[in-house]
Amino acid sequence: MTSPIDAATTHYVPEDLPTSIQHYIDGRFVDSVGGATFEVLDPVSNTTYATAAAGQKEDIDLAVAAAREAFTNGPWPRMKPRERARVLNRIADAVEAQESRLAELETFDTGLPITQAKGQALRAAENFRFFADLIVAQFDDAMKVPGSQINYVNRKPIGVAGLITPWNTPFMLESWKLAPALATGNTVVLKPAEFTPLSASLWAEIFRDAGLPDGVFNLVNGLGEEAGDALVKHPDVPLISFTGETTTGQTIFRNAAANLKGLSMELGGKSPCVVFADADLDAAIDSALFGVFSLNGERCTAGSRILVERPVYDAFCEKYAARAKAIVVGDPHDPKTEVGALVHPVHFDKVASYVEIGKTEGRLLAGGGRPEHLPEGNYIAPTVFADVAPDARIFQEEIFGPVVAITPFDTDDEALALANNTRYGLAAYIWTKDLTRAHTFSSNVEAGMVWLNSHNVRDLRTPFGGVKASGLGHEGGYRSIDFYTDQQAVHITLGTVHTPRFGSIDAAATDEG
Repeated sequence: MTSPIDAATTHYVPEDLPTSIQHYIDGRFVDSVGGATFEVLDPVSNTTYATAAAGQKEDIDLAVAAAREAFTNGPWPRMKPRERARVLNRIADAVEAQESRLAELETFDTGLPITQAKGQALRAAENFRFFADLIVAQFDDAMKVPGSQINYVNRKPIGVAGLITPWNTPFMLESWKLAPALATGNTVVLKPAEFTPLSASLWAEIFRDAGLPDGVFNLVNGLGEEAGDALVKHPDVPLISFTGETTTGQTIFRNAAANLKGLSMELGGKSPCVVFADADLDAAIDSALFGVFSLNGERCTAGSRILVERPVYDAFCEKYAARAKAIVVGDPHDPKTEVGALVHPVHFDKVASYVEIGKTEGRLLAGGGRPEHLPEGNYIAPTVFADVAPDARIFQEEIFGPVVAITPFDTDDEALALANNTRYGLAAYIWTKDLTRAHTFSSNVEAGMVWLNSHNVRDLRTPFGGVKASGLGHEGGYRSIDFYTDQQAVHITLGTVHTPRFGSIDAAATDEG
């Protein structure tokens, strides 16, 4: 095990690390039809540790055909909810049993601190348990008109779901989509992010050992513009669930239009954390630090714009910056590490460029570049800018790294205007002891999710999603069930049917009269 101070000279590599990563199609691990591959780097050394099969259109075609066959003729969509739930619970058991190994691989592949990666594995298991319970408890509506009519809803799986997932906390975020898609009886083709394909490959054996029939789960690695694009455009994939960057979401929206696909997209964010003068300042600082710097700042719901009421602004900035400077940055496998390495050198360069932009747009209070003790790897110190204007790029644009902008406000109206002054609308965090203000502000802030006096704590029953450029649709709880199923209305008339008799002699006579 390495430590932050020697991470520059030592490099932790998990045992039995694969050197090649394949697709998984119709119950078999396979290479790309054309033999295409791409290199996979680890973010600490930025050296290639594996080659992965690079999916092309022909590989997507095979995966979709397998998924379509399993949906049309296989047992999975026709199993009773309780039978599917048993499989989902076995999957959850397997994920929990491999928690340490999953966390180790996830940390190696993503650069996330090991303590935070362990939490992701347990959350992944909980997602499967939650939807196992939900499909057993699921009931559908029946509407009655006494003595006249009964109407009921017949809920059916839709078909092949295309799931495209991001590289931040990949294993857990894959479970958010896989669990409800499979629970409702669909078959799937998963296209994980090309930066982090390692943990996704573990699903195949977990599913097979749990008793999931061949063809129900299929995995195609590859680049978004190749494998992802082919999946979105495939005519036999009626559903696409995508988590990722807003510009990519716009491309998916355009490409899905030709086949009128169902879309659920959780996109970018630039979420406000609003701290009023009456807030518990220490609790707000704890939350605002965790909300930006956990997961290396690579989180869509990060409260990366902190808006602070003027009377407590200076005190907040001083305490916040002091805490940010004390955050431990180092080897992701060290349990003491709080911020690890960013996922890839391409992303590191992007975040580093925003740090330099920030030096011209705000007052640097902490960080500002690479930590001195980490000359190699994708490391950026937690960076804090104060006095940031609302039109600054670091205020408006998603950075997706350990960088925060702090801005003062004087009135509730100004705070609301600042909070809503971006193209994004994913999350918002509000700190105040005034109950009326808290609820009023929540209802007026342009965000799909709001946390009052807390950090990002989720209840799996609630909707997850954003507004404006942060997404399209919601998943979570019954919203996921709705997205992954068709709701067919069945109408039954009781008693005599009274229908106008078009074309009959009686009808014509009545019309003449």
